[in-house]
Amino acid sequence: MATLATPVRRRGHEDRPAKEQAPAVRAFRATPFTYGTLLIVAAILTTPLVFVGSIALSSDATVNNGAFTIIPHEFNWDNFSRVFGTELPVGTFLLNSVLISLFSVVGQVLSSGLVGYAFARLRAPGKNTMFLVVIATMMIPTQITMIPQFILFRDLGWVNTFLPLIVPNFFSNAFNVFLVRQFVSRLPSELDEAAMMDGLGFFGVYRRIMFPMLRPVLIAIGIFTLTHTWGDFMGPLIYLNDESKMPLALGVQYITATSQAGLAPPWNLVMVGSILLALPMILVYYLGQKYLYEMDISGGSAGVK
Repeated sequence: MATLATPVRRRGHEDRPAKEQAPAVRAFRATPFTYGTLLIVAAILTTPLVFVGSIALSSDATVNNGAFTIIPHEFNWDNFSRVFGTELPVGTFLLNSVLISLFSVVGQVLSSGLVGYAFARLRAPGKNTMFLVVIATMMIPTQITMIPQFILFRDLGWVNTFLPLIVPNFFSNAFNVFLVRQFVSRLPSELDEAAMMDGLGFFGVYRRIMFPMLRPVLIAIGIFTLTHTWGDFMGPLIYLNDESKMPLALGVQYITATSQAGLAPPWNLVMVGSILLALPMILVYYLGQKYLYEMDISGGSAGVK
């Protein structure tokens, strides 16, 4: 009589002993020690900013005596209006920074989106090799290309104009191209194919399909570009000579040279200029940080947090 074979039951996850099962992931719970550590670190990082604000609100007598304190004891709010009444055109400095930064952001966003999309979607011989060459330029220090660029812009007659600070941004850079390419590579290619079947070309697909989906990474690129351009000191120092064309980052340094011989520089006005230089970037990052996180979550490999 044939006997039925008893099926062998494989030992699964549910049959493992409790000690062999993978430990469950526990949610992090903050303790009083955690909050205390964070408060100490926050106080250390915030102290320089508080000191800057204290100096900015100081009187001229306090500046001449050098009697600065971390906690402000004087509140001379008129320093924020006095800085615009100095012999230097601080208002023009601020306007120049706005113009240079806005045009640079527009150039980086337009060029980075197109180049990154091309590297991610277009098929061309040697595309990967060309992309590696573009990424390799990130390893070239800026100091190496500084003199050749100056000679090039001098021969073009662009010295003492905004062009050397704006035009290069319309040709993107390797880091931004990498961000856009990685972001587009995560998007399904069926979107492009469906749009092409409807009669759209590459530019049409990019403008109507990809560009709206690239909003997080393009806004992040705009924030990075704005932060770099707004606080750029070396570029304007090399290419700009007239005070009427200097941005705020360079103009703040000139405020220290307006004091009379034997007197201390007007550090209160210098710190006011520093606050005007830093405050817009703090607001921009605060308003745009959600796009940085969205870019990282959607792009996967951007790694910006």
